[in-house]
Amino acid sequence: MKPDYKNWMPKGMILGVQTVSVFFLVLTYFTFYRTPLGKVFLALTVIFLLCSIWMYLMYRAFSYDGKRQMSKQIINGVSSYISIPAGGKCLDVGCGSGALSIACAIKNPEAEITGIDRWGKEYASFSKSLCENNAKAEGVNNTTFLQGDACSLDFPDETFDAVTSNYVYHNIPSKDRQAILLETLRTLKKGGTFAIHDIMSKSKYGDMESFVKKLKDMGYEEVKLVDTTNGMFMSKWESVWMGLSGSTILMGRK
Repeated sequence: MKPDYKNWMPKGMILGVQTVSVFFLVLTYFTFYRTPLGKVFLALTVIFLLCSIWMYLMYRAFSYDGKRQMSKQIINGVSSYISIPAGGKCLDVGCGSGALSIACAIKNPEAEITGIDRWGKEYASFSKSLCENNAKAEGVNNTTFLQGDACSLDFPDETFDAVTSNYVYHNIPSKDRQAILLETLRTLKKGGTFAIHDIMSKSKYGDMESFVKKLKDMGYEEVKLVDTTNGMFMSKWESVWMGLSGSTILMGRK
């Protein structure tokens, strides 16, 4: 049995955009010389065609079976920042297909990893059963997957020895994503480690340098921002054309 971590760029979304491209192409063929709308349809054909090409290139880069395997590189990289004591517990927020939860479980076999996600319609191919099947395929038995909300975690303060997340919070409509970070870190025990990877651009997160200072003022032992677009997970050029500029790991110890 082989794990299926899916793709961060859903194949169904690519096929949908390609179908729309073909639709506008047909309209262009029948209307270009007959009505001014023909030029509009041509423009829409080009736009959707370019979008489908971009999405296909993203799909290839993120594929676990492809040559680039960026997803796998990121998952293994983020999980390497997490340290969990024997018998300890880790929370993975927005676990998706279970990839990061399982990577943490493999690296920390004596710890218990809890992955939560709302598994919404935006990523309909991700589910609790998919996570459980992937854990089984990897021979992992120290993971638990639950329905949950990153904005309001159903766990008491200082429950976990480690918390982690990958490319989740920028997808949540919010005017204050730093508040979501604080909600995650609320569940971390004193002395616990954290590694949260996301697109932490100023437009999405505000001033993260000030946030780092805020955490240090709150008593966190170590807080650091690690740029992952400098060759760590991707090149600067890749981060630009993929729309991942600002990708950063917020990591440290409480």
